[in-house]
Amino acid sequence: MKTRLRRTAPLVGVLASAVLLAGCGAGGRDDEGGEEGGGGGATDVGVTEDSVTVGAHFPLTGVAAPGYSEIPTGAQAYFDFVNAQGGVHGREIEYIVKDDGYNPTNTSTVTNELVLQEEIFAMVGGLGTPTHSAVVDFLRDEGVPDLFVSSGSLMWGDDPDSYPTTFGWQTDYESEGKIIGQYVAENMPDAKVGLFLQDDDFGEDAEKGVRQFLDDQIVGVERYTSGNTDVAPQITGLQASGADLVLGFTTPSYTALAKLVSLTTGFTPKWFFSNVGSDSALVGSLLERFSEGAVSGGGGALDGTMTTEYLAGVDQPDDPWVQLWQQVWEEHGEKGKLTNYRIYGMSQAYTFVQALQAAGEDLTREGLVEALQESGADFAGPHLAPYRYGEDSHLGISGMRLVELTGGSSEPLTPVLVTDIGDAPIEEDSSGQADDAPPEGGVPTE
Repeated sequence: MKTRLRRTAPLVGVLASAVLLAGCGAGGRDDEGGEEGGGGGATDVGVTEDSVTVGAHFPLTGVAAPGYSEIPTGAQAYFDFVNAQGGVHGREIEYIVKDDGYNPTNTSTVTNELVLQEEIFAMVGGLGTPTHSAVVDFLRDEGVPDLFVSSGSLMWGDDPDSYPTTFGWQTDYESEGKIIGQYVAENMPDAKVGLFLQDDDFGEDAEKGVRQFLDDQIVGVERYTSGNTDVAPQITGLQASGADLVLGFTTPSYTALAKLVSLTTGFTPKWFFSNVGSDSALVGSLLERFSEGAVSGGGGALDGTMTTEYLAGVDQPDDPWVQLWQQVWEEHGEKGKLTNYRIYGMSQAYTFVQALQAAGEDLTREGLVEALQESGADFAGPHLAPYRYGEDSHLGISGMRLVELTGGSSEPLTPVLVTDIGDAPIEEDSSGQADDAPPEGGVPTE
């Protein structure tokens, strides 16, 4: 049984912007699904004796597809890798991905299809802050486990009482802002800081973290709205403010647009882009496209830029996790090469397999959520810092390290640093999580 990456067209028109990239009861059970589980039998919606069906929404086509459409291909490859070894508790993972075009209206439509028609057991990795915000209440009300949202918004994990079935995965934007802010305050205390922010929870959460350390150093703040491609007013505003260090909390297209406008205006600050918008290869290709070839693309487009990372990437081929992902991609991937976006998808899929293992043979939605709360914080894996999963928090990875990009590679500026939202301190991680290596065979075990 193969996993299925369905390229289903959205039923409502996709976004018109040329550069947007970002961040009732499930049909009931069938006659066999209502039986008490035992020995891996059918135990809940989306679960049979030999399969478990999960779903996700991603921009597979349209203007938001570059980069983001690669995430589910990575997840699919890893699920197929696991299925080839017998699945989890004898069940193979069926993976249904539907195209939302990064349009919240489409996200609602395809999520309804996944839950009510496809009868998925869980949503795994649905992408985007504005898009997933449109369906998080629906998934909660339907009791669908809503796991590892592909976004760092706080709303995926800081209030488990309101959203008991939703879990984040990547480092949240506030914690990332705190780590960046502390580094700048300690190492660049004379810098005049400008903020270039996406005008939603992404930018708001990040700014909240940054201001804990840099409030007195900030000389200018500019915000952009996704879909508005003219960022010249914002970049010239930062230039006029006298900023010599710009912290950008941007998606890749707006990283490229900011760099392009700065080249035309002669604005040459030091740049610090968040993890979301700092993939060198993608930003380079976008720069070349947006400039109509006037600016050469390539992995060095962000040379000298500072950023963060919570996973080892393709620039670290000796890392044992990257070696595993390369093997998975070679054995089960589609056309094309391994990318950081595919690594992201594989890493999320790995965590989901761990959750299935922890939930046991008698698989239920409630049991899956309980397993994550009880043991998720102890999951090993490719993430550089521990998860924060528990009854009081469903936030994901607790930290990251700061790096500088050079020639398409990253040079560490700090060890792995961990923190939490609010006034939690920032400390060097002492868990050893960053030194974890894959298990033999590449599939987690209980």
